[in-house]
Order: sequence, then C-alpha cells, then structure tokens
Amino acid sequence: MRKHQELRVWQQSMDLVELIYGMTKTFPSDERYGLISQMRRCAVSVPSNIAEGAARGSTLEFIRFLHIARGH
Repeated sequence: MRKHQELRVWQQSMDLVELIYGMTKTFPSDERYGLISQMRRCAVSVPSNIAEGAARGSTLEFIRFLHIARGH
C-alpha cells in the first residue's frame, strides 16, 4: 500500500481543494447548490481518487484510479 500523503500530486490536489473552497466562498449564495457544489465535488474527487488508488493492492488498479482522477 502506497502512502498517498507522500505523493506530490495528492498534495497539490489538496491545495487545489483549499483554493476552490476559498474561491467559492465569494460566490453568490444562490449558486450554493449549483456551481459551488459542482466545483467543490469536482475538486475533492481528484485527491479522493488518488488516495483510493494508492490504497489498492496493484499498480494497475493505482493507474486506473489516477486516470479517473485525471478525468479519463
């Protein structure tokens, strides 16, 4: 099992999550369930998929989750 916290791509994706959450705080409240929600869920999915892939037992599974995180 890989330690996803040590992966630079995971660290950078967590930085992106923080950036998106901070930026969307300034959006109008009527976007709370629209654009804000979509942007936040999208940002969170990247490090989540990297972490899940790192926890898998095989390199092929890890690569598959990296592709998912990348959006392919």
